[in-house]
Amino acid sequence: MLRAAALRGEGRVERAGTVKIDASSNDYLGLARHPLLIERAREWARDGAGSGASRLVTGTSDAHLALEARIAAFKRTEAALLFPSGWHANAAVLAALLRAAPKTLLFTDRLIHASLHAGAAGHRQIRYRHNDLDHLAALLDARAGETGPRLIVTESVFSMDGDRVDLGTLATVAKRHQAFVYLDEAHASGVLGPQGRGLSAETPVDLAMGTFSKAFGCFGAYVAGSRLLIDYLVNACGGFLFSTAPPPAMLGAIDAALDLVPTLDAERARLVAHGERLRVALRAAGVDTGASSTQIVPAMVGAAQRALALAAAVEADGVLAIAIRPPTVPPGTSRLRLALRSTHSEADIDAIAGAVISGMRR
Repeated sequence: MLRAAALRGEGRVERAGTVKIDASSNDYLGLARHPLLIERAREWARDGAGSGASRLVTGTSDAHLALEARIAAFKRTEAALLFPSGWHANAAVLAALLRAAPKTLLFTDRLIHASLHAGAAGHRQIRYRHNDLDHLAALLDARAGETGPRLIVTESVFSMDGDRVDLGTLATVAKRHQAFVYLDEAHASGVLGPQGRGLSAETPVDLAMGTFSKAFGCFGAYVAGSRLLIDYLVNACGGFLFSTAPPPAMLGAIDAALDLVPTLDAERARLVAHGERLRVALRAAGVDTGASSTQIVPAMVGAAQRALALAAAVEADGVLAIAIRPPTVPPGTSRLRLALRSTHSEADIDAIAGAVISGMRR
C-alpha cells in the first residue's frame, strides 16, 4: 500500500506487478500525496470522522464557513459554497438555477461534461458548436425576441480535448445579450490563471464551479459567485439541502491545498512546458492532438477498437494511458487521453510520446 502511494506521487502506477508511467490521472500538480495535505487531513479529523448532518440542520461548522470564505477570496468573488464532488455540484446547482426560472433559454457548448447534462435534464438545451462563439452569438441573436433569461454553460478546459474557451470573447457575447455565464473550471482550477485561480480570476463570470479532486490533490467541489447567488443556493439547491456536510478531514486537505496552490507557479510552468513538449513530438509524427493547449493532450485515433489496441500497445511499453470511447466522446473520436502532471520529468514526457508513436505505427 505504501509503495503504491509513493509511486502515485512520482507519476507512476503499479499494474499487475509492473511499474508504469501514469498518463491517465488528474493529479496535475502532484499534490495527492503531499505531506501537508495528509497531515492537515489527519489533524482536522480529530474533530470527527463525519459531520453528522446536512448543512442547514447541524452540519455546518465554523470550519465550513471559514473555508468557504477562503475559496471566495481565492476566486475573487463575494461568496462560495462547498459540495461533496464536482458531479454533485454541477448536477445540483444547474438544476436549481433552471428551477428558479423555468423559461430560461439554456445555451450549452456541445462538449460540456455529463454532470451538466444531468443538471439540465428535462430542460431544452440550445447547443452551439464546440467553442464556436460566433455560432453561440448567432443563436442568441436568433432568439432575441423570445422571453426568458439567457444562461450560457461552458467549461474553462474541456476534459477530453484539453482545449480552452476564449473567455474574454464569451464574456463580451454574454454581456451583449445580458446572459448569465456558468463556467466549469474543474480542469483549470489550480492550473490556469494567476496563482492557479482559473480563467475567471481575470475575466469574471456569474458563477464559477471548480473541483478539489484534480490539481488540488484532494476531494470536493465549490461554486463561487455573488452573495445573492450563494444565498439562493443555500436555500433552494436540493443537492446542498439534502446532503450531509463534508467531513473535517476533507476540509483540512482542502485548506492545506489552498495554502500551497498559489505558491506553485514553477510547477504550473513545468506543466505548460510538458504539454507543449508532448504535442510537438506527437504532431511531428502525424498524431492528431486536436486543439489541445493544456496539460490534457488527446491522441486521436477515431475507432473505438483502434483506441483500445493503442492503449494496450502503450501499456506494453510502460505507459498507462486509458482509451476513451463513446459515449464519453462522440462516435468516431476515440482517443487516448494523456493527462500530464508537474511531477513527470522531461524523460517521462518523451517516453509517453515514444510509446504512443510506436503504438500508432503497429
